Amino acid sequence: MKDAALYLAKSIPLLACVIGGIGLAITTSKAVDAVARQPEAGDRIQVMLIVGGALIEATAVYGFIASLLM
Repeated sequence: MKDAALYLAKSIPLLACVIGGIGLAITTSKAVDAVARQPEAGDRIQVMLIVGGALIEATAVYGFIASLLM
């Protein structure tokens, strides 16, 4: 029983990696869609995409590190 709880505790932070990947894919698709609609706003959209992507990736990395530490 103790091993099952440990495996469950290790798998929950790994969900942050999966959710981070899904979030980054959705964010990228919305940014591409926005640039296709308004090409003149491409520079501003790109900056926001990079900042948002960095935050999403940081969350995924924190989840991965937390699962490794367990």
